[in-house]
Amino acid sequence: MSLSTARSFLSEACYGEQELDANSALMELDKGLRSGKLGEQCEAVVLFPKLFQKYPFPILINSAFLKLADIFRLGNNFLRLCVLKVTQQSEKHLEKILNVDEFVKRVFSVIHSNDPVARAITLRMLGSLASIIPERKNAHHSIRQSLDSHDNVEVEAAIFAAASFSAQSKDFAAGICNKVSEMIQGLDTPVDLKLKLIPMLQHMHHDASLASSSRELLQHLVNSYPSTPMVIVSLHTFTQLAAFSLIDIPKQLQLLLQYLRDDPRKAVKRLAINDLKLLAKKAPHLWIRENTQTLCECALTIPYNSLKLGMLAVLSTLSGTIAIKQYFSNAAAGSSILPRLTDLVKLAQECCYHSNLSVAAHGVVVLSNIAISCPEKDIVQLEQDTVLGVESLLMLCSQDSSPSAQTTLKTALTSLVKLLKNRPHLSQSAVEFLLGQLHLSCHSSRVHMCHALSAIATHLPVLGDGMLGDLVDLYRVAGHTSTGEQQELLVSLATVIFVASQSSLSLEVKTVIKQQLENVANGWTVYRIARQASRMGCHEFSSELYQCLRTRVASEHFYFWLNSLKEFSQAEQCLSLVEEGDYSGAMSAIAEALRSYQKGIASLTAASTPLSPLTFQCEFIKLRIDTLQALSQLICTCNSLKTSPPPAIAATIALTSGDDVQRCGRISVQ
Repeated sequence: MSLSTARSFLSEACYGEQELDANSALMELDKGLRSGKLGEQCEAVVLFPKLFQKYPFPILINSAFLKLADIFRLGNNFLRLCVLKVTQQSEKHLEKILNVDEFVKRVFSVIHSNDPVARAITLRMLGSLASIIPERKNAHHSIRQSLDSHDNVEVEAAIFAAASFSAQSKDFAAGICNKVSEMIQGLDTPVDLKLKLIPMLQHMHHDASLASSSRELLQHLVNSYPSTPMVIVSLHTFTQLAAFSLIDIPKQLQLLLQYLRDDPRKAVKRLAINDLKLLAKKAPHLWIRENTQTLCECALTIPYNSLKLGMLAVLSTLSGTIAIKQYFSNAAAGSSILPRLTDLVKLAQECCYHSNLSVAAHGVVVLSNIAISCPEKDIVQLEQDTVLGVESLLMLCSQDSSPSAQTTLKTALTSLVKLLKNRPHLSQSAVEFLLGQLHLSCHSSRVHMCHALSAIATHLPVLGDGMLGDLVDLYRVAGHTSTGEQQELLVSLATVIFVASQSSLSLEVKTVIKQQLENVANGWTVYRIARQASRMGCHEFSSELYQCLRTRVASEHFYFWLNSLKEFSQAEQCLSLVEEGDYSGAMSAIAEALRSYQKGIASLTAASTPLSPLTFQCEFIKLRIDTLQALSQLICTCNSLKTSPPPAIAATIALTSGDDVQRCGRISVQ
């Protein structure tokens, strides 16, 4: 029996026939499962993840897993292994199993087999199901029993299952903790088995007493077994436990920093750095000044670039958090040292000009975060040092198109944008530097610089006019070929121009952009530029671009899509011309916009297909139309209230009634 039919169902499905295709595909796979040939059975089993991905319906998933459980119960070990892999790949669909009891019953029956390999596969299967059966006592009991097995494969499977259940079940973790501790400390337990048992302790974080006993055992292991594998596994498990429970993190920081400073083994240092990075992300508020200072001293003295890079990665993470404020506030309270004279600043300044680009990038990140976080006083020199460091790194990377240089360039530009957002007085010189560098950089670097200029102009619109002339001049000469990099550059430069123009493009700017688009741009590039123009409020220009694109597409659906975008842009252009206080103008503008929106939604409906119904887009435009109609009604209501009663008799009515509020007419009663 061939499974080509099932494959075709799983690869070619239309939205209108989903249920039919799902059932048909399941039936075809079921035929494969019931085949007498082992190869066809295995092929059918491994197609189930694709079935779940394409049709994630609970009823189908429930039926499919029950069929897989039957294969697991009745098949050989190779089929069981295939079912196990399918279950692990489909972990996110396990919660959709409706008959959990029946499914587990069929799987669990194999645990009583005389074959230790079959029992091992079953234990791994139970461990993979721990998220949906965390409190199954029979599973707990079987795992405890299998930990005492004489078969290594079964013991390793029991360790996997125990770790999975410990992460999910407090009762199981509390019950297994003592047994695991005895096995780890037992003299008859091989070292390689101890190394597999120790990581299980990271899941013993469900209550304080459990976490405390696990920490004591790990501390004992770190002190008693100085071999590299044991130290690495114990330290890492210790850190994971601290990160989960958020208890004793200060002690763990001191322990990791001690190993980083004193242990000569590079593998241990590397592990300590990775664990410090985890704690920097999880609990930066618990890093006291002494911890950060120790890390700085290690980074200043370490001769290896790879380790220095890791330490700087930890410091760059810390520098963007509360830890950096604690470092400088404690420094200021304890001594009269200026911020720029601390070891952290010295390290960052030294690394900004490092020959390794990754080290230099982290140095720039740390230095810019320090300049942002430091107190306003005594920071002028630090700001200048930061700007010089960033500019030197940008100058170095902007002419290098290699992936590492481009990654460093993006990091440096991100730090510069963040710095200018918090220190606006540095913006003018930085923008002038970027504009000058744009003419000298390679194409890929220009794209990143344009993104940075867009972000700067968005935060500081006042700088837009100053950069517009240079950007237009660059746009004139930007495109000579139709390569992908050139097309990306055209889009990026156009985006910066739109941001700098602040929704009002001059005729000269429009002419320059259109000329370049006609010469070298493809249709997709023109569409992307039109979309950016719509985002930045240049609706008139985007409408013109959509209109010229309508006749360049291959199907009527695309034509109607572009026509709808053109109408929406025209509608938004009408609304953008409304001036404050001009209510009659607002009424006519809203009416004109509503006409364009109605034309646009008609085109949008025509652009939809069964495979792409555009439901969200249509509903969004309907909401926009309803909003404009409500605003129009509000203006009409306000105008009617102003003239009821007419102003000429309003005072007389108030005097007659003896209530001054009556001059406002019926609105006072309403």
